[in-house]
Amino acid sequence: MSLIAENYLESTRKQFTYYKSLGDKTFAQLSDEEIHWQQNDDSNSVAIIVKHIVGNMLSRWTNFLTEDGEKEWRHRDTEFEDTYTSKAEMITAWEKGWRCLFAAIDPLEAKDVSRIIYIRNQGHTVMEAMTRQLSHYAYHIGQLVYVGKLIRGNEWTSLSIPKGKSSTYNTDKFSKEKGKRHFTDDL
Repeated sequence: MSLIAENYLESTRKQFTYYKSLGDKTFAQLSDEEIHWQQNDDSNSVAIIVKHIVGNMLSRWTNFLTEDGEKEWRHRDTEFEDTYTSKAEMITAWEKGWRCLFAAIDPLEAKDVSRIIYIRNQGHTVMEAMTRQLSHYAYHIGQLVYVGKLIRGNEWTSLSIPKGKSSTYNTDKFSKEKGKRHFTDDL
């Protein structure tokens, strides 16, 4: 189990890093005004999605192994109120959330993946909790990217393989020597 657990931790760290990079690359394409754009009153802006992700991260990863992941100080409903005054303020919060996450997972060892932690008073192994959060963030970061694409339209720079370019991309990949596992390639 030790090797599987070590591989899981390494893989999950790489996946978190990859999804963070998608958010970073989306923000780079948006202006201060564009982060607040909403298609309608029931949809979320990039700023609101980020605020929710950050609130979740701070709650889930603060004292990850010793406290319930749903902190008493978290007010989830307010995460859906657009309060960032600038893109810089939003990115500062985004970075704080990711620092909290990596500070919690970087020290983890293989023996930790089967430990039980709690989220809303329900037990999860560390592996289950990490997978749960990775899936949650991937879901919302996909929303960020999609909203960014809606805002930028034809000015959007693709973060993956552009439409109609799969053959070119694959030809390039297969023309190279087989490499080690790498999780930052386009999915």
